[in-house]
Amino acid sequence: MPITPDAKNWTWVLDRPCPECRFEAAAFPRENVGQMIRDNAAAWRLVLARPDVARRANENIWSPLEYACHVRDVFRICDARLALMLAEDDPTFANWDQDATAVDDAYGEQDPARVGAEFDEAAGLFADRFDGVERGQWSRPGTRSDGSIFTVESFARYVIHDPIHHLFDTGAVLPGK
Repeated sequence: MPITPDAKNWTWVLDRPCPECRFEAAAFPRENVGQMIRDNAAAWRLVLARPDVARRANENIWSPLEYACHVRDVFRICDARLALMLAEDDPTFANWDQDATAVDDAYGEQDPARVGAEFDEAAGLFADRFDGVERGQWSRPGTRSDGSIFTVESFARYVIHDPIHHLFDTGAVLPGK
């Protein structure tokens, strides 16, 4: 059963702490994003090992498995966006309908072991790409299809909130907490 689409523009996390997961975008050195992705991925391994990983707490909230599929795909999509920002001058990112992807790819029916392997791969590639960002590249811009403009740095700070917040959504203990 599909979840009601989230229509919020989450870019506000760049300006103030998230009241739910307590993420604060300005609270870490930008060079730490790669390691933060790796630490987050390690915590997701525990979530994906739960016997009830595919069970929704209620019909309006994704299961931990569905959240893991979403975060895996966030890593994939955002790795491609980061690659564009590093290679092109001010690219515009294609729209991604995350809610349609969840339904079309049947997130809740995917194999947790396979999702875990794909998650680790996507997180590793994305973390490695952030580790390779050079000092002069942090200010390179990119534009989301809705007009939101990011630099590599603001993109890093924005994107890392998603896997942290969704780990919180699963009830998992957040890395560093």
